[in-house]
Amino acid sequence: MGVTRDNFSLVRDLRVAVLFLTRVPVGRIAGLEAGSLAAAAWAFPLAGLIVGGISGGVLYAVAGTEISPLGCALVALVVQAVVTGALHEDGLADVADGFGAHDRARALEIMRDSRIGAYGVLSLIFSVGLRAVMISGIPGPGFAFAAMLAAATFSRGGLPLVMHFMAPARMDGLSQDAGQPDFKRAATALIIGLAGLFTLLPLSVAFSAIVIATGLGGAVLWWAHSRLGGQTGDVLGAVQQMMELAVYVAAAAGSSVFYA
Repeated sequence: MGVTRDNFSLVRDLRVAVLFLTRVPVGRIAGLEAGSLAAAAWAFPLAGLIVGGISGGVLYAVAGTEISPLGCALVALVVQAVVTGALHEDGLADVADGFGAHDRARALEIMRDSRIGAYGVLSLIFSVGLRAVMISGIPGPGFAFAAMLAAATFSRGGLPLVMHFMAPARMDGLSQDAGQPDFKRAATALIIGLAGLFTLLPLSVAFSAIVIATGLGGAVLWWAHSRLGGQTGDVLGAVQQMMELAVYVAAAAGSSVFYA
């Protein structure tokens, strides 16, 4: 009976992660409550693997047509946004808008506003543009597919660690409701994310991605700590976007390696 419950819990956690991070239908999940997401945080990178598999698969499929590499990359990113509901892009835009505020209260107010400002629009343009350019610069559709899988997995594998170590900036909101995963779950998510990174990409590319992701994601977290006093769901989304971009930059820079 214990094994059955454990297996059920693993599957349920994965369904909760997929439900929260994507628009992939998983059916009704009974008993969802505050803390359910934190308990399922270890499965974030597995949900990312699904996202990367779908968008990367589309990229690989359209790469066999007459569409240019940049066009293929944009098609894949459109599909990815549909699969995720642009969850993390929304977070990036809100953080960018909040960046222009002069104090904590105003920043949090702006980030909660459903309207998007100039900074938010520009952040999305640059984010999508940079990711598309980097993906199109990855040599070979096979390598690009692997990079999309690795990016989607790795970028979500680091989020539970942020949730564990950085307290929510608000007393209400998505981040507060989600709860803080314990260290074991956060570490498990990171290990899965790193395993995907090192399994799918050459060592030099994987290490480069970690260095770049630490710099980009660390910059977002430094701002969140100094300006907001903690993290929010938007901050997590912005961190994910930076980590994803880091993998594409590293993969594009490693152009001497071919996967086809």
